Formats: sequence, structure tokens, C-alpha cells
Amino acid sequence: MTRIDAHHHMWDLSRRSQSWLESPAMAPIHRDFTLSDHAAEAAKAEIGGSVLVQVLADAEETREFLALAARSETVAAVVGWADLTRPGLGDELAALAGSPGGDLLRGIRHLVQGEADPRWLARDDVRGGLRRVAAAGLAYDLLVLPHQLPAAIETVRALPELSFVLDHLAKPPIASGDLEPWAGLIRELAAEPNVTAKLSGLITEAASDWDADALWPYVDVALDAFGPGRLMFGSDWPVCLLAGSLPLWAETVTELLTRAGLPAAEREAVFRGTAARVYRLSG
Repeated sequence: MTRIDAHHHMWDLSRRSQSWLESPAMAPIHRDFTLSDHAAEAAKAEIGGSVLVQVLADAEETREFLALAARSETVAAVVGWADLTRPGLGDELAALAGSPGGDLLRGIRHLVQGEADPRWLARDDVRGGLRRVAAAGLAYDLLVLPHQLPAAIETVRALPELSFVLDHLAKPPIASGDLEPWAGLIRELAAEPNVTAKLSGLITEAASDWDADALWPYVDVALDAFGPGRLMFGSDWPVCLLAGSLPLWAETVTELLTRAGLPAAEREAVFRGTAARVYRLSG
């Protein structure tokens, strides 16, 4: 395995509808995307392994992803979905682990960004579910927006036994060019040792004419806050296709890490080492 893509998706519209793709803005990606499609694009960026991440709040999707990953030569781990608020979550996680491909389940994610309550993560039932995720030996992917970061910070502090992975750097307001309050909250979150973060999903938060200069202030904050040992590359493919290709994003991240003066070993941490450690990948 060379580089790792720590965050990508897939979907088959004939098996499961994706209502979020039905807006005109999503037209370019309103079609099927397979693991083979991803592998072909990833190879152009010297990526040899990946983490397949849930799309829908649907346990059946997670079971399908695990079974597909078990037959894949490139998917090394799956971040699935389970209902954190269910009292029987522990049994559900055990059932997922025992299903075909269940040994590749490495994390759980919920679409917190879509929750109306900015403090959803602070709910007692959610915190209880997160404790069950930790007890199952899994990581938890944080998909939040900037205004949800305060609750995320409190939750991370309350659960030091759980490994959290921040997706898409909490979707900073790159298009507007604003850094605060996002940057301050990211630094506060990164101060907790049980958090890592993905350099992913940034180009779709930028203006349509984005370039490396537009992204640099946000990546600079992330590098300073987390360090390369707690950052990992993710493509967010195929969502990234709304703003650029997977190889272009990998090239851009390489350019930004070089601009930061990172030596080869630290660039390797971002492109492989951190993801391999956090998601317990082999090969």
C-alpha cells in the first residue's frame, strides 16, 4: 500500500436513492459511482488503499459497504453508520463486526451537520452511544459545521477514551475568506489529544475559481494546530468532483505541504501514516 485515501464514498442509485443528490447543484454527481471508479482515479494519485465512508443514515448501507470492502483489493477499512441513540447499540455494533467484511469496520459516523440542534453531540443519549463506540474499539468520525464545534469540543473532552476524526476540517468558510471563529475553535479542538483530522472536502467549500492560495490559510491553521502526525489526506470523492478531480486535490495537498516546509517523512504521515494508525490499517 502506498498513499491512503482516508475518506471517499460510493453509491448505486438502483439500490438506494440519494435524495441529497436531487438538487440542481448536485447534477454532476447524480449518477452511480463504484469502487472500481474510485480505484482508477486513486491510482493516478499513487493511492493504493482507502477508507470507504458511509453516505446515508442506513445500517443496511453499512452492511453492504462491509461486504463490498471484503471483496475489494483497495478498500482497507469502512466507516459505517449506526444509531447512536439506540440502547441496543452495543449489540448492533457487535452484529456489524460479525457480518461479512465486519473485520474491516473501523469507525462510525453520523451526519451531525444535518442536525438542527447545534448541541446534538452533547445529548446524554448520544454521549452514551459514543461510549459504546469506544467500547467496541472503533473510532468516531466527526462531521460537523463550524457552529457545531463548541459541542464537539465538549464531547471530545468528556470522552477521552474515544478516538475522534474530524472530517473536512469542519467545513471552514473558505469562499468568504473568513478565518474566525473557525480557526480558534479548531485550535481548541486540536488541543485534545484524542482528535485527528482529515484534509478533505475543502475544495467544495471554496469559490469556483479556487487555487492553492485560497486554501492555504486554512491548511496552515490545521497544520499548526494538529501537526502532520494528526492529519490525514482524504479525497471526499466523488463529492470532490463538484470542484475538481481526485488527482488534482492530491496534487494540491502535496503543493500545500511542500509550501509548509514539511520534510518527506511528515508528508508521508499525512498521506499514509496517520490514517494507518487511526484506522488500524495493514499492508
